[in-house]
This record gives sequence, structure tokens and C-alpha cells, in this order.
Amino acid sequence: MNEVLITVENLSKKFCKDLKTSLWYGVKDLASGLSGNKNERELRPKEFWAVKDISFELRRGECLGLIGHNGAGKSTLLKILNGLINPDAGKVTIKGRVGALIELGAGFNPILSGRENIYNNGAILGFTRKEIDQKVEEIIDFAEIREFIDMPVQNYSSGMKVRLGFAVAAQMEPDVLIIDEVLAVGDIGFRVKCFNRISELLNNCAVIFVSHSMPQVARISTHVMHMKKGVADYLGSDIASGLRMYNQNYTIEDTTVIGNEFIIKSFKLSDIEGKVKSTFLASETICLKLDFVNNSDYKDYFISVVIMDANLNGVASLNSLSENTKLDKKSYSAEVSFENFFTPGKYAINIVFTENINSSEYSFGKTLSNYRNLTYFDSTGGALVGTVPIQMNSKWKF
Repeated sequence: MNEVLITVENLSKKFCKDLKTSLWYGVKDLASGLSGNKNERELRPKEFWAVKDISFELRRGECLGLIGHNGAGKSTLLKILNGLINPDAGKVTIKGRVGALIELGAGFNPILSGRENIYNNGAILGFTRKEIDQKVEEIIDFAEIREFIDMPVQNYSSGMKVRLGFAVAAQMEPDVLIIDEVLAVGDIGFRVKCFNRISELLNNCAVIFVSHSMPQVARISTHVMHMKKGVADYLGSDIASGLRMYNQNYTIEDTTVIGNEFIIKSFKLSDIEGKVKSTFLASETICLKLDFVNNSDYKDYFISVVIMDANLNGVASLNSLSENTKLDKKSYSAEVSFENFFTPGKYAINIVFTENINSSEYSFGKTLSNYRNLTYFDSTGGALVGTVPIQMNSKWKF
């Protein structure tokens, strides 16, 4: 069960930013026979390291969550692991069959039907026709595209290609499964189905999973690697630490405003003593003050404060409905305070003004104004376990 299936030793890959220069370097290398020479680890003008000195082992039953922002080197690393490109230095050893889903529709012949592509991909993975015959119905059922299975793949939607590609890769029960972000194209029901299948496969295979969805990474990963500019600056089994590094590089978008009925003139975040700040300790009180003007004729409305995490998911909200106050003046200064019960990380604040039709029946009208990413705050000092954004105060007895 603890058999090492993937061994990566000091893997490096460089690229050239200019095609013409890259071709010239290739000709020079062929002419001078530089293959295997130490100079392959030295950068020349316009070259850069896409992957630099990456080393790790992955055993059967383990899932490596590979994370990092765009351009970090994740896809290059996966292409090397899948044999699509050769490294400039280092060594990769993979045992057993490899199922890979690293580009949408990769490996499919567009003029062949879905059924024919199942047999093609199965043969590439090393299965006999008899073995594929035994699996083909399960693959079609899992992909849920039986109605279109005999139609050319070039006519499939992106979601249908993902369904078929994952079904082939997963149902063939590979020893190593490599997945690069493509599941993001599928609908929510199919994604849940895929993650359940990955969890089942982990009993017998090793998985490398690339995603920008940190909840998905936390859900299935036993280890995490965070890459930045081609280098692994974190590798370990503490998933929360790896995700924290990813979120530290998260930058808040500029404020965008939808609707002009309400104008926020000024705002500030402070502690309970009025000190303006943007970093708050766990359980510290956060105070938000707004000065705004009502440019509309609406007199029955309420204000919501929506807290967004680094994945742009709404994780908490506050609203003024509980005050049962009729806001009939043209300008107001509003203050709201709340306890910082968020795990460590950066959080954006949205302010939403909404028409109130009947609050007792929770019947609301149109959104009058929405200030997205009005401001942000950093939460520090608490415990981060997985990607759960809320840490509630509780009492324990043992």
C-alpha cells in the first residue's frame, strides 16, 4: 500500500521567451552536442526557469494538491510527468499505468466518435481490447453522455469532453492519475461525482491534482505543494500551511460599483477604540463606519455587509434588518461592529443596498447599489484547519 509510484529528483525545465531565439538555441545545442552537459542548467539571454529543482515522492494512496498562481510552473511540471515534454535536468520515475487529464480534450481524435476514442485511450494506457470491452459501458454510464457517445468528439461541448476524458482516465483504474484544472469546466453535480471517484481511487493509486479552488484541494489532498516562479516554496502534509501561502498572494480587485442609487462618500475600518487599521486578531472587534447618500426615492431599504474569502466565496453577512429602522433621510453615517471569528487570511468586504418589500416575510426587491471589494481586512492569530473560513467560539468538556 505504501509503494512509491512517483519519484521526482531535481527536475528543471527552461523556456525561451522568443521563438526565433529558441530555435537558434536549439540549432546551436544540436551542433555542439550539449545534451547532458552542465551548461543545460545555465540560463542564456531571454531564457527563464519554468520549473526549477523540484523533488518529491508520491505513494499509493496519496494525493498531491499542486497549487500556485498562473505562471507558477504547475502545467509544465505535469507535462513533464506525463511525458509530453522532456526536462532539461533531473529525473522522473513513474511506476504503473498513468491516466492524465491535463488539457481539455487532449488525447481525443476529433473526427472519431466518443466510443472509438474510449478504445484509443484505453489502448494508449496499455489495456487490451477485451479489457476495454469490460469497462466501456461503465465509462459511458459515468460520463452520462450515452445519447451522444457515437457522435464525433469534435461536436462535443467542453463539458462533454471533460465528462468523457475523466470517465476514461478514472474508470480504467490507473496507478497514477494526473488532473489539471479541467474539472472546473464541468457542472457541479459532475464535479461532486468526480471527487467521490477520486476518493475511491486513492485506495489503489496516487493522484496529482491541480486546481485554483482551495476547498477542492483541501477536500482530497493528503499533501500539498505550493509553487511560485517555478520553485516549490512549500511541500508537506500540512494542507492549511500550503493554502495559507497561496492566499497570501491573493490581491483584492479594485472596487467596482453596480447601481448608482446610493453613493458611499467615505468608509473606514477600526478597532473598538476607534483606531483605524486593517489587521485584526482572532476574536477582536471590527468596526465599520460608512457615510453614504441616498440619490434615489427609495425609503424602505436595508444595508448588507458581505464578507468574501480569497476564493471570492461569500462566507458571512450582516444586515440592518434587525434594527427595524426606516431610513428616510438623504444622508447617513452608519456604524456596524462584529467579532473577528475568521480563520487567518485576507477577506474582502462588499456593501449592498437592497430594496425591502416585506422584511417579516423576507421578501426583498431589487439591488439598488452594490460596492464590490469596497475594502478588506486581514485576520491573524487564529488556527487555520483546511479551508473552513469560520472559527466559532465553543466550550469543550472531556
